[in-house]
Amino acid sequence: MKAISGTNLEQAKSHNRRVVIEAVRIHGPLSRAAIARMTALTAQTVSNIVEELERSHLLVAAEAQKLARGQPIIPYSINPHGAYSIGLELGRRRASGVLTDLSGAVCARIEHQVEHPDPQRAMSALQAIVEELQQAFAFDRDRLLGVGIALPGRYADGGTTSLSPQSLPGWQDFPVAHALEQRVGVPVLVENDATAAAIGERLHGVARGLGSFVYLFLAGAGGIGAGMFLDGHLYKGSRNNAGEIGHIIVEPHGRLCSCGKRGCLDRYLSPSVAYECMGIANARELSPDDLDPLIAEGSEGLDAWLDQAVEPLRQALDFLELAFDPQTIVLGGSVSTSLMRRLAERLEPLHVPIDPERKRTIPRVMIGMTGKDTAILGAAALPIFSETNPRFDVLQKPVG
Repeated sequence: MKAISGTNLEQAKSHNRRVVIEAVRIHGPLSRAAIARMTALTAQTVSNIVEELERSHLLVAAEAQKLARGQPIIPYSINPHGAYSIGLELGRRRASGVLTDLSGAVCARIEHQVEHPDPQRAMSALQAIVEELQQAFAFDRDRLLGVGIALPGRYADGGTTSLSPQSLPGWQDFPVAHALEQRVGVPVLVENDATAAAIGERLHGVARGLGSFVYLFLAGAGGIGAGMFLDGHLYKGSRNNAGEIGHIIVEPHGRLCSCGKRGCLDRYLSPSVAYECMGIANARELSPDDLDPLIAEGSEGLDAWLDQAVEPLRQALDFLELAFDPQTIVLGGSVSTSLMRRLAERLEPLHVPIDPERKRTIPRVMIGMTGKDTAILGAAALPIFSETNPRFDVLQKPVG
């Protein structure tokens, strides 16, 4: 990964703090001198930031290491117990929550049955889960960074839904983040499930340390989306709707899609099409754990889906490589793990890349987080990402 450079401008303290955390998170344990070399910050700036992070318990010092020459060095690493985060997920029949520490480890889990919730019922259920999680595990409440929610669909600034009334009745223009924040008293962040999963993968998964990658998200019984990191930035587009990869056309004049076009990737690759081919009519009502045995058995329907899905997927991967030049493309999602594995096994041969002679240290395609916890762990990563990821935008603000 290309080193992240900091800045010694006074107005960018927040960015520099995050740069130090990012360096230690990826490469740690690190000494202050090593942090300064990696971040291009002055030794004094690093020393000030490390002392602040140690006081706030985000960094923890190890025993001093004696060197053959010079003063002993003190390595610093991320303190898993220095901060906590709550991730929430809302489905058609259940609402779930997890409490995670700074390393992403799950400390507590709560689940409530909620049948087809409207916004008010959903907010009540989610509030109850947040409160129960804080009682289920003993920790300093002042160290709770916030709550993250991962939901399918589109979200405008401030976590307001921008869904059509037909896609989710009652939720159109509902201020999810503000409504729940008023109830729980801590910051609430909302992202679509693909972006949240990409954040979780970068913090804790196979994309840890990568500056540029695309996370191709297959929803359990829904469609396809993408979360993108480009040169260390989370890329969301001009209207926060980047990543609608499911609606690129892979088969001109092909199958009619819900978006009104024909031949969209969704109509060939999405798990919902796989379950149609397998004759599983109630897939939306089943959990990944329920679906895994059905997929593991294999069937002519599953083979038929793989036959029709693999070439559109190759086309999509080729497009993503040509358009964004990522280090890798990560396949993941709340889809059944066994389904993802069967799909990945059929991918080769990929289309020839534009630079076939280029030496690669990272595979072109990697398998990331899959299964029922993908979205909820991504949700829990949102407050941690907000608190610790470098903020390149502050460097573009005028001085004074």
